[in-house]
Amino acid sequence: MSKVQGGMKCVKYLLFIFNFIFWLSGFLVLAVGLWLRFDPNTVQLLTGNGAPETFFLAVYILIGAGGLMMLVGFFGCFGAVRESQCLLGSFFACLLIIFGAEVAAGVFGFLNKEQIIEEVQKFYSSSIVDASNTNGTQIASIYHTVLSCCGGSTRDIVLCPETDEETPDCLTAITEFFNEKLFIIGYVGIGVAGVMVIGMIFSMVLCCAIRNNREVI
Repeated sequence: MSKVQGGMKCVKYLLFIFNFIFWLSGFLVLAVGLWLRFDPNTVQLLTGNGAPETFFLAVYILIGAGGLMMLVGFFGCFGAVRESQCLLGSFFACLLIIFGAEVAAGVFGFLNKEQIIEEVQKFYSSSIVDASNTNGTQIASIYHTVLSCCGGSTRDIVLCPETDEETPDCLTAITEFFNEKLFIIGYVGIGVAGVMVIGMIFSMVLCCAIRNNREVI
C-alpha cells in the first residue's frame, strides 16, 4: 500500500516524471560532452606537443556529470516508485554533487574563456615563429585548414599564398571557434543545474511526506 496519499501522491508521480526527464537530460549532457571531446575539428586543433589541455578539463567534467545523471535518474525513478526514504535521500545527495559539478563546468567555461582562447592562440603563434620547424608547420597547416584562416594577427600570404583577401587571420578565427564551444559548455552546465534544483525540491518534499506518514502510523 502506498505510504503517501492525496497531493503527495501527485508529487510522487511528478518526481518519477522528472527523473525520467532528468535521465534524458543526462544522456544529452553526455552526448554534448562526448561531441566536444571527439569533435574532429577540436581534436585536430588541440593535438600536438605543448597543446593546451585546459579546454578539455571542462569537457571531462561535463562527461562525468552526464554519466552520473543517467545513473542517478534511474535510481531516482526507482526510489520514487518504492517510496524509499533511503533512496530519495541518496538521490538528493547525488543531485547536490552533480549540481556542484554542472555549475563548476559552466562557471569554468565562462570564467576561463579568455585564458583558454589565449593559450590556444599562443600555441598557434609558436607554431609559425620558426618556419624550419616541421612539427610547427604541420600544426599551422591544421589550423589553416580547419578554421579556414591564415596568419597571426594579420593574414600572411607567405604562410598560405593560395588564400584570398577575405580569409580571416587565425587569432580571430580561434577566438570565434572556441567562444562558441565554451558557451555551449557554460549554458548546458548552468541550464541543467537549474533543472536539478526542481528535482531536489521534489525529492525532499516526498521524503518528508513519507517520514511524516510513518510517524502518524
